[in-house]
Amino acid sequence: MSTIEQEATEVDVDKLMQFVFRAVEEVGATLNTALVVMGDRLGLYRAMADAGPLAPADLAKRTGTAERYVREWLNAQAAGGYVSYDPDSGRYTLPPEQTVALTDPDSPAYLPGFFQLALGSVSDSPHIVDAARTGAGFGWHEHVSDVHEGCERFFRPGYNANLISAWLPALDGVVDKLERGAVVADVGCGHGSSTILMAQHFPNSVFVGSDYHAGSIETARRRAQEAGVADRVRFEIAPAAAYDGTEYDLVTMFDCLHDMGDPAGAARHVLGTLKPDGTWMIVEPMAADRIEGNLNPVGRAYYSFSTLLCTPASLSQEVGLALGAQAGEARIADVVGTAGFTRFRRAAETPFNIVFEARP
Repeated sequence: MSTIEQEATEVDVDKLMQFVFRAVEEVGATLNTALVVMGDRLGLYRAMADAGPLAPADLAKRTGTAERYVREWLNAQAAGGYVSYDPDSGRYTLPPEQTVALTDPDSPAYLPGFFQLALGSVSDSPHIVDAARTGAGFGWHEHVSDVHEGCERFFRPGYNANLISAWLPALDGVVDKLERGAVVADVGCGHGSSTILMAQHFPNSVFVGSDYHAGSIETARRRAQEAGVADRVRFEIAPAAAYDGTEYDLVTMFDCLHDMGDPAGAARHVLGTLKPDGTWMIVEPMAADRIEGNLNPVGRAYYSFSTLLCTPASLSQEVGLALGAQAGEARIADVVGTAGFTRFRRAAETPFNIVFEARP
C-alpha cells in the first residue's frame, strides 16, 4: 500500500488573531442590535437629542428608566461610537449625525427600523435552522412582529426620500398620468407606506394595495384612515398572482418580487391586469448580477436577510423559486421577459435599491 502524506496547513498566528478580534467586534455589533432597539423603545436616543452632555442619572430621569441599566447601556454605546463620552465630567453626548440617524424618522438615514428588522430576524433564526435541514420554507406571516414592523420602518424613509421626487419621475409618462388621474395597484404593500405616500401626492388617482398577510393589511387600512386618504385607497388581502382588478395604469412592487414563490406567475398576472400602455414599477434591493459584485457591506446585509427572511418566505410558497434578495438585474429581467413583457430597463437606483420599469 502506498502512503499518502498530507502536509498540515500552516496557520498564520497574526491572521488568526486578527480574525478572532474581528469576531469579537462582530459579537459586540450583534448585541448592539438589541441595544439600539432598546434605546429606541425607551426613548433614550430621543432624550439625548440636542440635550448636550448628560450623566446617566440625568438620562434615566428624563426617560423614567433605571439609572443602573442606563449607565451600562451608555457605556456600551460609547464603546461602539454611538455616543461620545467625556471622562472628565462623566457625561455622554449624542453627536448630531447620530441624532439624525437614530431620532429623525423623516430622514432617509433613519436606522432604528433596520435594527428592529435585524433583531426580529435573529429572534426567528431557530426556525430557519430547522428549515435548512429539510429545505422547507418559513412564511413571512410566521415571523415575529419586529420583522413586520422593522421592515416597514426601514423602507419607509427611503420611499419618502425617493419615490415621489426621483423614482416615479424616472418612469416614462407615469407622473402625468398620476396627476391627471390614474388607477394604481400596489402589490405586496405590507403596512401600506408606499400606497399612502402616493395617494397623498396624487389626489386625482385611486390606489389598491394588496398583500397576503392579513395583519399587515389591517395596519394599512388603519393608517389610510389616519392619513385621510381612505376615500381613494383600498386595501385587500390577496397573493401577488391573484389581486383584483384590471386596466391598471400603474402596478408597483416594492422590495417584494424576490420574496414570492412564483415571481414569474405574479409577473404574468401583472401583465394581464395592466392597460396596453400601462407600466410596472419594480423596486428591488441593490445587487450586481455576479456574486463577487455583492461582496460588500450592503450585499452582506442583504444576503443575511435573504438567508433568514427572503429565501424561506419564497420556499414556503408554491413553486418556491427563491430568487433571493440579491437576485440582480439579469434574473429580474428574465422573470419579466418570461412573463411576456417586451420592454424592461433600469430606471433609477440608490445605494440600497434598483428601480426597474417594465412595459407590455
